[in-house]
Amino acid sequence: MAKRFITKVIGEVLLERGVINRDELEKGLAHQKKHGGLMGQALIQLGFVTEEEVALALTAQYGFPYLPLTHYEIDAELIALIPEPIARQYCLIAVDRIGNALTLAMADPSNTEAIAEIEMLTKCVVQTFVSTPSDISQAIETYYKKRAASSRPPSGPVEAPQGKPSAGS
Repeated sequence: MAKRFITKVIGEVLLERGVINRDELEKGLAHQKKHGGLMGQALIQLGFVTEEEVALALTAQYGFPYLPLTHYEIDAELIALIPEPIARQYCLIAVDRIGNALTLAMADPSNTEAIAEIEMLTKCVVQTFVSTPSDISQAIETYYKKRAASSRPPSGPVEAPQGKPSAGS
């Protein structure tokens, strides 16, 4: 995976794009300092920005493309590559695979730990797209639930196999 160098923090990107003003940025910084977490999440929690505005700012910050997942169909084979707890932990989902190149939609494309773990787990080179946390969570709910349902044995009574009577009968 190629390293991407950032020159601006997310707050500055949002400020330059006119999404937030200086006062909102300062309040976001104070919220982040007090509660921890990511700056984008702090601004969302304060109601200054939407998830999509943060995702689009991340695309500008890191140079990764934005991929809204709402109308995207994900193949079941891709879902099988990453265990659900890992997908939830890192807020990511596999969306495509060509050879050993695996494309992920991630809420935080700067999470090199997540990328390294997925590369080790799948033996693929990871390429990242940015998506909103709620889009990814919804996709995880939908596709992992579908996968679990399709791997369950059919419900209902099971008939005992009809065997031949034994010679002693």
